[in-house]
Amino acid sequence: MTRTVAASDYQVVIGLEVHAQLLTLTKIFCGCSTGFGGAPNSHVCPICLGLPGVLPALNARVVELAVKTGLALGCAIQPVSVFSRKNYFYPDLPKGYQISQYELPICLGGGLAITVDGREKFIRLTRIHMEEDAGKNLHDVAADGSSGVDLNRAGVPLLEIVSEPDLRSADEAVEYLKALRAILLALGVNDGNLEEGSFRCDANVSVMRKGATQYGTRAELKNMNSFRYLKQAVEYEVRRQVALVETGQPVVQETRLYDPARGETRSMRSKEEAHDYRYFPEPDLPPVRVGEALVARMRAEQPELPRARAARYQGSLGLSAQDAGVLVGDGGLADFFDAALSARGGGAEAAKKVANWLIGELSRLANETGLPPRAWKLTPARLAEVLGLLDAGTVNGAGAKLLVEELFRHGGDPAELVRRRGLAQVSDEGAIEAAVDAVLAASPAEVERHRSGKKDLTGFFVGQVMKALKGKGNPGVVNALLKKKLGGG
Repeated sequence: MTRTVAASDYQVVIGLEVHAQLLTLTKIFCGCSTGFGGAPNSHVCPICLGLPGVLPALNARVVELAVKTGLALGCAIQPVSVFSRKNYFYPDLPKGYQISQYELPICLGGGLAITVDGREKFIRLTRIHMEEDAGKNLHDVAADGSSGVDLNRAGVPLLEIVSEPDLRSADEAVEYLKALRAILLALGVNDGNLEEGSFRCDANVSVMRKGATQYGTRAELKNMNSFRYLKQAVEYEVRRQVALVETGQPVVQETRLYDPARGETRSMRSKEEAHDYRYFPEPDLPPVRVGEALVARMRAEQPELPRARAARYQGSLGLSAQDAGVLVGDGGLADFFDAALSARGGGAEAAKKVANWLIGELSRLANETGLPPRAWKLTPARLAEVLGLLDAGTVNGAGAKLLVEELFRHGGDPAELVRRRGLAQVSDEGAIEAAVDAVLAASPAEVERHRSGKKDLTGFFVGQVMKALKGKGNPGVVNALLKKKLGGG
């Protein structure tokens, strides 16, 4: 669908409902494991299977993590909240209802700041409530093409974090989702894993003419688990709705799914209102009472949050806003940075070097392997040792990269690896001069062109000398000798 000329006359309005799986060992109302994976229906019991006669028992850790999250987001923690039954019928909902919170959630209000195009904006929250997850439908898993249901995820504890419709573009929606994810990671309440579905969102999208005060009819984009897909889905949905309005057709309130292969949203079902779910208080669970002692304990556990941490990195350490943002976007990466910097003795110069390695080489390795910082074999102290070897001239940049990759994958002692792998940098001027002389003697045409003004050939000579020295030459000595012998190149 192409963008209409009139699209610029419309304002998009977006609210997000984020579902974040809490990092508990067991489910919200039973003792089954919350571990990802496992054979279908292997992490289940009579309670999460919804068998008759069973009773739920609330996991106290879920309440603690909900309070911790609410405090970080500036919410009002409710002293009394109530679970409700949300009735609907899908194959992956074994009881025929979901235990959630409705009229009396555990957290109200709050919000968080985002920055888009250098402009800061505060996005308000409506509420945060606790609920259980549903199971998962599995299609084409049997030889006959039939579908099945895996209930391992049924009963996994979730926080649903609902924003006000304050977002005004796909870019704002993405930045909000990234900022919220970073906060949850810093708190240690969620692992931020979009691919496994432990951090996902529904986007409510509508359009209205610029200057209007009444929102248009919204469509809900269900289960977005990728920043890129969220942006693409919202942008498509805006174009679709504008086209409908421009041609005099109504926008239907409905739930839609995004198809990334076709780059479009498609209708899933008509959007239910709250009354359609026939909410009523959960009779098998008493009200949740949050005392002042619990709130004080969770407040004492509040870590340094991403925006404050980024400000510290920029202010006292001199990192760029971009580098600071990358580091604090993943709490594990920021923790690794702090520990490695401490091992190097601190300071702005060391901070920039540590940040460059984390954002560059180590992020590349992490993307290749899918491993979070806590799973790396390379420790912050060992990275600090590698940077010390680099500063001392024991290894050059290429050798340091080989060291870091080896340590990342297998661990070990940097100094021992330098000895065993023969990575020590060649700084002996006599050995390097012999290599330079050999390269110049083998390249008379290039030497003549360089002396005739083709100065960009310097890189060619450096590369050939480093190749002759098996990548171990001291770059400073190599460049100095080439400059001397080529006459100021």
